[in-house]
Parts: sequence; C-alpha cells; structure tokens
Amino acid sequence: MKNVFTIYRNDWIRIFKAPVAALLIVALMVLPSLYAWFNLAASWDPYSNTSGIKIAVTSEDEGAVIRDSSVNIGDEIVSSLKKNDKLGWEFVSKEKAKEGVTKGEYYASLYIPHDFSAKIATILEDKQVKPEIDYSVNEKLNAIAPKMTSTGASTIVQQVKENFIHTVSESVLSVFNDAGIKLEEELPTIRNIEEKIFALEKEVPKINELGEKVVTLEGKLPEINKQAQKILTLEAAFPDINEASKNILLLEEKLPELDKVGEGILVLQEKAPEIQKLADGVMELDAHFSDISEMVTKALSNVEDMQSFLETASGSLEKIEQGINNGKQLADTLPAFIDANGQALDAVGPVYKQNLLLHQKTADAVHQFAALVQNGNLTEEEAKTNAVALQAQVQTSIDSLTRSVALFTTLNSVTPNGDDALLSEIKDLQALQTNFQQEKKLLHTIQAEDKEKASSLLALSQEAIELSTTLMNHYDKQTEPAIHRAIEGIKDSAQNAMNDLESAQANIPKLEEILKNTDESLAFAQEELTKLHSDLPTIEKKIHEATNLIKKNMDKVLAGINDAAEFYQKSFPSLKEKIHAAANFVRNDLPAAEQDISKVAAFIKTDLPRVEDAVHKAVDMVQNELPNLEATLTKTADSIRKFEDEYDLGEIISLLKNDIQQESDFISNPIVLNENSLFPIPNYGSANSPFYTTLSLWVGALLLISLLRVDVRDPEGIYTPNQVYFGRWLTFVTIGLCQSLIVTLGDMFILKAYVAEPVAFVLFSMFISLVFMTIVYTLVSVFGNLGKGLAIIFLVLQLSGSGGTFPIQVAPPFFQKINPYLPFTHAINLLRETVGGMVKEKVLFSISMLIVFSVIALIIALFLKKPLANGTRKMTEKAKASEIIH
Repeated sequence: MKNVFTIYRNDWIRIFKAPVAALLIVALMVLPSLYAWFNLAASWDPYSNTSGIKIAVTSEDEGAVIRDSSVNIGDEIVSSLKKNDKLGWEFVSKEKAKEGVTKGEYYASLYIPHDFSAKIATILEDKQVKPEIDYSVNEKLNAIAPKMTSTGASTIVQQVKENFIHTVSESVLSVFNDAGIKLEEELPTIRNIEEKIFALEKEVPKINELGEKVVTLEGKLPEINKQAQKILTLEAAFPDINEASKNILLLEEKLPELDKVGEGILVLQEKAPEIQKLADGVMELDAHFSDISEMVTKALSNVEDMQSFLETASGSLEKIEQGINNGKQLADTLPAFIDANGQALDAVGPVYKQNLLLHQKTADAVHQFAALVQNGNLTEEEAKTNAVALQAQVQTSIDSLTRSVALFTTLNSVTPNGDDALLSEIKDLQALQTNFQQEKKLLHTIQAEDKEKASSLLALSQEAIELSTTLMNHYDKQTEPAIHRAIEGIKDSAQNAMNDLESAQANIPKLEEILKNTDESLAFAQEELTKLHSDLPTIEKKIHEATNLIKKNMDKVLAGINDAAEFYQKSFPSLKEKIHAAANFVRNDLPAAEQDISKVAAFIKTDLPRVEDAVHKAVDMVQNELPNLEATLTKTADSIRKFEDEYDLGEIISLLKNDIQQESDFISNPIVLNENSLFPIPNYGSANSPFYTTLSLWVGALLLISLLRVDVRDPEGIYTPNQVYFGRWLTFVTIGLCQSLIVTLGDMFILKAYVAEPVAFVLFSMFISLVFMTIVYTLVSVFGNLGKGLAIIFLVLQLSGSGGTFPIQVAPPFFQKINPYLPFTHAINLLRETVGGMVKEKVLFSISMLIVFSVIALIIALFLKKPLANGTRKMTEKAKASEIIH
C-alpha cells in the first residue's frame, strides 16, 4: 500500500510542478461538463417553441344548410386555428400551400375541400358521405416535426368530430325533450286512470264475491239481528270487564320483580355444582363433627395451660426484676427462671399460629357477607345486623394484629442486626391490619343494595384471605424458626447474664413485653374458642338438621331449580310479551273498544233497520247489473296491459325528457381522462439531465485515458504491476470525482435543472464516476490501446442500448437484450431516482449492479494485469513505432 500512495503522491507533485499539466488537468475536469451543459441547454424545453413549426391551412368550404340553418364547418376550423398557438398556422391558397410544402417553407399543409360542410349534412339523409381533410407533410425536413404536425392534424379532425356530434345531438335531443315534457304533463292523469281501471279489474272477483256475500247476507239478516242482541248484552257487561283489566295491569307492574327472581334462579342454577359441593361438605362436616368438637375442646385446654404458664412466668419475672441491682443474684436467678418457664416462652409460636387461624376465619366471614350483598340475597335488616357483628369481629382481629406486630417488633429487637424473616412477618401483619381497617370502614356504611361497596369489600376480603393464607404458609418454614431463634437468643443472653449484666438488664423488659403480648394473644384466642365451644351443640344440631334436609330434598331442589330456570328462559319471555300485549290492550285499545261497541250498539238500535233495506237493494243490483260491468272492465284492462307489455311509458318519458346541453356534451365527449403524474419533472432539459450527466462522466473517462498515461515510469523496477495499477488508478479516480462534482453542481446552479434530491444527485454522480473510471481505466491499463477501442465501443453500445433518450422497449431486440448488462442503464436509472424522486428498492438495485461492474473490472485488473503486462507493452511499442499512434 505504501508504494501505491507513493505513486499517487508523485503524480500530483509532478502535476503541480508543471503549470501546463495542471492547466490540462483542470481542462479535463471541466470539458465533460461542457458536453453535458450544452446538450441540456439545447434541448431544455423544445415543446414550448412549436409555434415556429409552420403549417399551411387552406379552406375552400362553401358551407351547407342544416334544418334551415346555414353552417360552414371550414370557417369554424379556420377561426379555431387562429386562436391556437401550439403550431405556426398560416392561412394561404391551395397552390401556395402545395409549393411551400414542396420547397420546405412549410412542414405540412391542411386542405379543406369545398363540399366539406355539405358532406357533413348528409347525416340527415338516407345515405351518408364522410367528409375529408387532405393532409400533406414533408418528412425530409426533420425527424420529429412530422410527428408534431400529424398530432396537430389529428387534433383538428377530433375537434370537428366533437363539434359535429354536439350540434346534431343537440338538435335531435331538443325535439325529444319537447315531446317528453308534453307527455310528462299528462302522465298523472294517464296513471290515475290506468291505476283505477286496474284496481277495479283486480277487485272484480271481490266484487263478485261481495255480491255473493250480499246475497248470503240477505239470508243471514235474521241471524245478524240475533247477534246484535248479544252486542247489546256485551255493552252492558263492560263495567265488569274494566274491573278485571285492573288485575292485568297489576301483574304487568310486578314483571320486573319476576324478572329479578328469574335472574336469581339462573344464578342459582350456575351455582348448582357449588351448592352440591357445599351440601357434600355439610354432610361430611356432620359425619366428623365429633372430631371438630374434640379439637376445639383440646385447643381451649391448651390455651388455659399456656395462660397458667404465662402467669407463673410473669410472677417469676417480677422476682428477677427485684434482684436486678445484685449482679450475682441476677446471674443465678435468671437462668433458673428461663429453665422453669421455658414452656411459657415456647408457647409464643403456637399462640400466634392459633391467632392466624382466627384471622382467616374473620376474612372468610367478611368475604361470604360481601358475596351475599353483591348477589342481593340479604334484606336491609339482615345486612345491617351482619355488618355490625362483623365490625366487632374485624376490630378484635385488628387489636390482635396490633399485639402480634408489637410481639415481633420486640423479638426482632433482641436479635442481633435484626432478622429478615421477622421483618417480613411484621410487614405482612401490618398489611393485613390495614386491610381489616378498610373492611371495617366499608362495613360501617354498607347497605343491602350497595353493589359497588360490596364489590370493594369482596376484593378486600379476598386480599385478606390471601394475606392470612400467606402468613400461615410461611409459619412452619419461616416464622416459627425465626421466633425460635429470637427466644433462644433471649435464653442465651440469660445464661450469660453474669458476663453481660447490661444485656440481661435490657432483655428483662423485652421478656415482659413478649409475655404480655403472648398473654393478650391467648386471651383473644381463649375468647374466640370459648364462643366457638359454647356454640358447638347448637351448630352440631343445625348441621345435623341441615344434613337430613339435604339428603331428603337436594335432588328435588336441584330439579326444581332446573325446571324454574328452563321456564324462565323458554316460556317466561313469551308469557311476558303476552302480559305486555294484554296490558297495552287494556291501556290503549280497551277504552276505544268500549266506545266502538257502544257505537255499534247505538247503530244496532237506530240504523240496523235501514241497513237491512240497503242489503235488499244491493242484492237486486248484483243479480241484474254486475255481469255487464265485469265484461267492460276486463276488455279495458287487457288493452292497457298490451300497451305496457310493448312500451314502458315512464322509460319513454325519461328517454325523451333530458338536459339537452349536458347529454349533448356527453355524446360528443363521453370520456374524461384523469391524468396523474408520479414524480413530476417540470421541463424536458431536467428530465434529460440523468442521461447527459452519465454520458459526460463516461466521456470524461475517455478523455483521461486518451491524454494521460496509465503506466508509471519505473526504470529501477521497484513497483509491481498491481501497485502501478492502483497508484495511477487513484489519480484517475480523483480527477473523475472532480469531473462529477463540476457537472452536477453546474446542472443545478448554472442550468437550474430540477433535482428532487440534490445531495443524493451529487453523491451518486461521484459514485458513478468512480465506477466508470474504474472500468475505462482497467480496460486501458490491462489491454493498452485495444482497451481504448473497447471503451469507445462500450460508449457506442450504451448510447443506443441504455434507454437514455427513447424507451428501451421501442429499440430493436438486440439493444433490449443487452440493456440490463450495460453500466449506463443502471447509472441513468440511479440519477433519475434523484431527479424525480427516489424509490428505495430501485436505488439499491442500481447501486448493487454498478458495484458488480466495478468488482468485475477490479478482478480483471488483479488477475490479468501482471500476465498481460509484457504483451500490452510490446503492442504499445509497436503502435508507437508507426509514428501515428502515441
């Protein structure tokens, strides 16, 4: 690498020492830019100057008469073109136009013959003749101009078509519109008559049926009179009916309560497995109640024994305190006290565990109460009574927890550096105590219908259950060993009292505190166990009665719950709807029905005789006049139907009546083209900048290999071929990067070319210059003058095959096939992304392809530079020997 940079440094030292060489290098940097700039400036916006393309226009149209109106389409075309500045229209005679096109004064000519309008007018005749416009073009003048003039001529023809269609369609639609308006004015009358005839025809069977019924009715008049008397009887019964309807309204009022009962039944059905499980538990409890009774009795006896131990220990501790100032007496007495009252200290753990069980019981009781309130299973009085009892129970647990916290605090204080298990236990006890305090507040204000507070109480009690369960779970493995360690510490301190009287003196109050807390805890346990023991006979009796009741009735109860739930789910909704319907009838329809029946009764009393007379007259009409009326209606309706089968009057009116201008415009211009430009570029020059910039970079590389040497003078032979390649390559690449900077910055700041991504435009151009310079430099460095020829051939192929000017799809198949394998293709595409707007995938693809070309060039250099070095040198010397090639 050192030799490579030595070559590179020496190149620039020699360049700056020779002003002519430096000037030449600067010129080589700028020249490619001029190539791009002049081409871009020349083709910046060619389509804005098309008014200079002269087209001769000649109209000899004599005009025509269409529906009493004179028209001259040729004059209209000429008038329209005079307002059109897209092309250089010149209006001359036919002879001058022909001569001007032949001599090149005009690019093309348009000739409108004398019968142009007359042929258009044949649209209204039996035989139509298409009009013609003669278009002549001189194609040798320019390759692009004929395409522009052809577009202009096509536009004129299209404009004539649109104007013609618009005029003709407007005339025809005007006639149709007048007819449609008149027909529409009479449409209501037509429809009204038609509907009445059809309705009457449709009713003929009913009329006949009615006629038959009238005849039948005449025969039923005696029966009607009989039923009329029943209506009169019904009218008299309405006071009793109104009284009965009140019961229906009362039943409707009770429906919400019935709904609530039904919902409770569904909840009960859901809880059926739990009820069964509870029943099984009650029966099991009944079977083992004697064991429970024995266990409670034993626990109470143990509490009494422990209290006896504590009383003895407390009395002994007083004697210990009396001799606290006599060190020898304390040392002798305190160990004896510990030995004599060890059972009292050992009772601390079991008493605490017993209290934890009672805390669990309190939490369970509150949880069950909260569940009953939430489900609405308690009356207001029951809720109040239970809440008061639970407040007292919760307060007892709070007091017990206060003593337990004090106990563990004392135990922790006698433990050197504290005990983590005791600290954790204190934290959990305080959390449970806080929980119970919150429960007590809710119990003080809760009511039977207070669902929200019941939900909060349920959550708190569940938390209390979990906390007490956690304390119980920790007892055997964590809490009990910690208590034991603390007690043993006190015993050890007592045994060593002679050695540390101050420690003994400090532990005496702590022992007093421990014994006091334990005694208070025992009092709490004794109180709760005594209550439980006194209630055991009553509880046992109730449990036994409940067990017998469960055995006898559980299956019937569960079946009844299921039947009730099925009735509530399947039958009750329809029954409820019927009750509502009946109640609605009572509220809304019964009064009206009563009025109607009263009216009917009044009718029977006053008008029924006249109805009977009318029935007799109707029967006479049915028998004598109805057949002729039926035949006339049928014939008229058939005629109308026949017309409607063949014609749709509404559709005819809709087709005839229209917006003339709108439909005429639609017929002449039926399609709207919505143009949407993606990545818009404001002018042709900016759109061509990727091509000409890419081309200038390759041309810049060609100029360098034509004027600069790719070899390095090395008479001592100190450089390897690869070192020579990379050393001189750095010089070429440096000049190429300067070329790319000059051309891109000039594009943007001199020509003002549009670039969407300016920074990427400059950076990618430098990258492309690096790739091009590597390819061209490698060709010449490895193959000598042959490489220069190859670089020029590549340029020629890439100009045609890269799709820089025309889309590659319009090029011959050969160029389409080589297009993906040309560096120009991907370089132009990369710069187009920066000019119009970048798409990440296309940018990455183009960059990767250019990297592939660079890698191929470097591989050729690395593997062929040295093997071909001698052959290339000899070929260059032979070329120089011709004294024509340098």
